[in-house]
Amino acid sequence: MNARRLALAVGAGSFTLVVIAIPTDLIHNPIFGRQIEATVWAWPVALLTAVLVGVLVALPRPSSCRPATRTGYVGGGLAYLAVGCPTCNHLVVLALGTTGALAWFAPIQPYLALIGLAILGGAIMHRVWLVRGADTTSARL
Repeated sequence: MNARRLALAVGAGSFTLVVIAIPTDLIHNPIFGRQIEATVWAWPVALLTAVLVGVLVALPRPSSCRPATRTGYVGGGLAYLAVGCPTCNHLVVLALGTTGALAWFAPIQPYLALIGLAILGGAIMHRVWLVRGADTTSARL
């Protein structure tokens, strides 16, 4: 890995961490707040998401491969929803109410985190297969 790709990975990972951690108030700031304390798994999910995004961005992209923006956005978005405060998400509160956010949305947040991390991991594996020249259409899972 050359210095440019390493800098790109660190930059993308750092940007992802800031975009996830500041609005969800994992990094305390005067603009955003939480009504419910962060879970014990919130920081590990945010850090792992940042690392996976950095790796995905840094991997070489063959000409036959589309940019990883779609999978990166989906995986990062699910991680953002997973570590956020369930009652601070206005769309969730609007759809379910405060009680519903706590009773229905909060319990699925760990699953959102796992799905988001799995999507990012799958995108990395797909990119590695493409870089190695494997035919991903006939690959078995």
